[in-house]
Amino acid sequence: MKHLLKTAALGVVAAFALAGCGTTQPTGSAPASDSGSGAASAASSPAFTTIDAGKLTACADVPYPPFEIEDTSAASGYSGFDIEIVGAIAEKLGLTLVVKDVDFDALQSGTVLAAGECDLGTSAITITEKRKKNIDFADPYYDSLQSLLVKKDSGIAKLADLSGKVIGVQQGTTGQTYAQEHAPKDATITQFPSDGELWPAMTSGQVDAILQDQPVNHQHEIDDDSYAIVEEYDTDEQYGFAFAKDKNPELLAAVNAALADIRSDGTYDTIYEKYFGKKQA
Repeated sequence: MKHLLKTAALGVVAAFALAGCGTTQPTGSAPASDSGSGAASAASSPAFTTIDAGKLTACADVPYPPFEIEDTSAASGYSGFDIEIVGAIAEKLGLTLVVKDVDFDALQSGTVLAAGECDLGTSAITITEKRKKNIDFADPYYDSLQSLLVKKDSGIAKLADLSGKVIGVQQGTTGQTYAQEHAPKDATITQFPSDGELWPAMTSGQVDAILQDQPVNHQHEIDDDSYAIVEEYDTDEQYGFAFAKDKNPELLAAVNAALADIRSDGTYDTIYEKYFGKKQA
């Protein structure tokens, strides 16, 4: 679970109906890479459509720091790692970024994408085989872990210590799945719609621990030093931008190409270091 920009839109050549009045964005005729390769440049991607002319509309579940953050100073109204990466991609494609705040469960299930509410989903969405049944994913853009956050004076040092206690998770996430598979049988797993409800539940004592993505828990321990991550779980997770299943392969290819471009020109590293303090390994 993002500030951005505007550039001159590329010429619009045809109106295209796609869950609203969309636009065809020509960016050349050479084939772009399929998901997984990211080799072509954005400039050589085939024509693609977006739901609103000149705009790239991204759905995200906010807040989910450091990935999605409300930010009135940003052009889109949001900032964070995910939002800045998508904003840089939008700039490469000659589009203005628009961000819509949606429920994560509806996003990871593909519901809001299939309904045409946005062009893509960006909310630290882990690529899984289950989700691929309902979603098309762009190339991975971030490697992540799961983690366990507790109050420092709680006496909890590991997941096994939560026997008879309450573990908070975000609904529909891989953190929820990990907790269900690995927590003590007598632990209570309580679901929350977003980190915006999960973190206050922790600070008010409604839950004894939070099991979720390591970068988000790490942000909480930075913001409040009375909390600490006591365990990390290497789950081999990668995040990817999500698209409606089989609906817009041209835009997906263009996003992959733009993602490859911002990796090669250093933009990705600059944004990564801003939020995580180092280059991605």
